[in-house]
Amino acid sequence: MSLTLMGRKKGMMQTFDENGNIVVCTVIHAEPNVVSQIKSQEKDGYQAVQLSAIKLKDSKVKKFSKPLKMAFEKVGVGPRRYRKESRVDAVDAYSIGQEVGVGHFSDCQFVDVSSISKGKGHQGVIKRHNFAGGPASHGSGFHRHGGSCGMRSSPGRCLPGQKKSGRMGGEKVTVQNLKIVKIDEDRQVILVKGAIPGARESLVYVSRAKKIVPKKVKK
Repeated sequence: MSLTLMGRKKGMMQTFDENGNIVVCTVIHAEPNVVSQIKSQEKDGYQAVQLSAIKLKDSKVKKFSKPLKMAFEKVGVGPRRYRKESRVDAVDAYSIGQEVGVGHFSDCQFVDVSSISKGKGHQGVIKRHNFAGGPASHGSGFHRHGGSCGMRSSPGRCLPGQKKSGRMGGEKVTVQNLKIVKIDEDRQVILVKGAIPGARESLVYVSRAKKIVPKKVKK
């Protein structure tokens, strides 16, 4: 169990590995997250650390809810926009007000990244569920339809759970085992290989990889 860091997706770029090959990676900017709450086994029944991220402007602090504002003032931490609680094995290594940056992942090679995927609105079954569609020839009359999804006599209705057209995207998506390309603690940036869900400036959650699948060796 480890901490989950919060940051912003800044976009994608290309870099080079030690062999000179191009590596496409995603840039994640993560300001130091602040420990705003510590939960212990004796008091709360489990051990966890709550991190808070993204400082608020003065105009936004005025609109912050009073209970949350008082909770931050109680521990002496400035209001933050997002909070994330992470289960840990031991809380002795953490203290209120402690900052956790991208250097937290300096000793690991792979991370898991979660975010809200891009919303694509109402889409048909071909784009939403990868249906093959019908013949593309002239006069077919069946090009991008979903086809039959119910019975005529019994039960005489479409059963729930069928793959149909509807709203696509806007869901939490997790990509596992992304390789860390580079960590720049001065710029508070972490580069991961490949793409991650979400649009630019969207909130992302970065944590240590829970399961690392070894690559297959080519014979």
